[in-house]
Amino acid sequence: MEPRVELGREAGQPEASHSRTVDGAGSECIEARCPPETGLTPGTLLLFALAAGLSVANIYYAQPLLDAMARDLSIRAASIGIVVTVTQLGYALGLLFIVPLGDLVDRRRLIAGQGLLSALALVGVGSAPTASVLLAGMLIVGLLAVVVQVLVAFAATLAPSEERGQVIGTVTSGIVIGILLARFVSGLLADLGGWRSVYLTSAGLTLAMAALLYRALPSQERRSTAPPYPELVRSVFVLLREEPLLRVRAVLALLIFATFSVLWTSMVLPLSAPPISLSHTGVGLFGLAGVAGALGAGRAGHLADRGWGQWTTGSALVLMLVAWVPIAFTRSSLWALAVGVVILDLAIQAVHVTNQSMILAARPDARSRLVGGYMVFYSIGSASGSIASTLVYARTGWPGVCALGAAISMAALLFWAATRRVT
Repeated sequence: MEPRVELGREAGQPEASHSRTVDGAGSECIEARCPPETGLTPGTLLLFALAAGLSVANIYYAQPLLDAMARDLSIRAASIGIVVTVTQLGYALGLLFIVPLGDLVDRRRLIAGQGLLSALALVGVGSAPTASVLLAGMLIVGLLAVVVQVLVAFAATLAPSEERGQVIGTVTSGIVIGILLARFVSGLLADLGGWRSVYLTSAGLTLAMAALLYRALPSQERRSTAPPYPELVRSVFVLLREEPLLRVRAVLALLIFATFSVLWTSMVLPLSAPPISLSHTGVGLFGLAGVAGALGAGRAGHLADRGWGQWTTGSALVLMLVAWVPIAFTRSSLWALAVGVVILDLAIQAVHVTNQSMILAARPDARSRLVGGYMVFYSIGSASGSIASTLVYARTGWPGVCALGAAISMAALLFWAATRRVT
């Protein structure tokens, strides 16, 4: 059920019977009529993490396949980054127009419905005859992949307040592992059956997961007193205006995920070209290296729960900058690249988990909209990083990509240093 926060009382303190509360959409109710918050079992939490990982993978399968897509559909190498950019554009639109529905309707039905439609969109991508159809399909895949953020907000709602950061860390670890394993799985399947087989396989898995989630997750009654949908969407921008913490953490999200996309969008290009000439499976194996970093980042939510959010953020941003040193030696040492990938992914996900833990604690009555507003900046960063990365690679090669990634990392560190006293 949605969180219930008593007016004039700190979240987490005992509630008096018949007290006035605010529900997840900001509407008042009488406590005697408001069902208590439902706890998370370990099995349900694992299901949240698995579903989030599978869902987010749908927007990252393309990265090791960009060269194959370009050859198959006659897209110029300098422009192939548009596939990732269009997907992230769809994701941003979904964050604005779909995620806020989580504060209005039954999240179980919303999640299952998005899964069903995602499966259909993935079939469209896997059978796309032209570049235009591919881009339209990827736009829809990105639009519906925001089910990931509905899952994060739902898990945060079900978790006890003292464990919320850890729960977010667990689900986020599932997301990151899904992102990174997506590259390995897509590379492997592409080598076996072509890039289209990746999306057709994912369509079947997504449909099965949607059915499982509908059966396993708790249901929520629609709140008749909730604000109308247009007001919910508008309130995302209101929250960005009113919450300094959200603004700061959103800008950090933009910068760290621009860095993330700079690396992962262009990395396939030098690795698949001579003299390295790795297969799609070989390129995808570097995603497994990133899993180690993602698993380590899960601890960041626990540190945020204990008040160490700023320390974790600063330390991780320093690591993100340092990671570009070994990454710059990719052409002479694949081990150096692997080390850099582990450090970079650890740093980025530590900041991401900390960001979400801090902003979701700020306004328990608007978790879906907080996540939506925050993740819009994530999408902007991912989209801009993707297109900038391929453009820079076409002009200056891998050294230019590394310089771009390091510059964005430095900007993130300086921005945090300038704003850390604000939040």
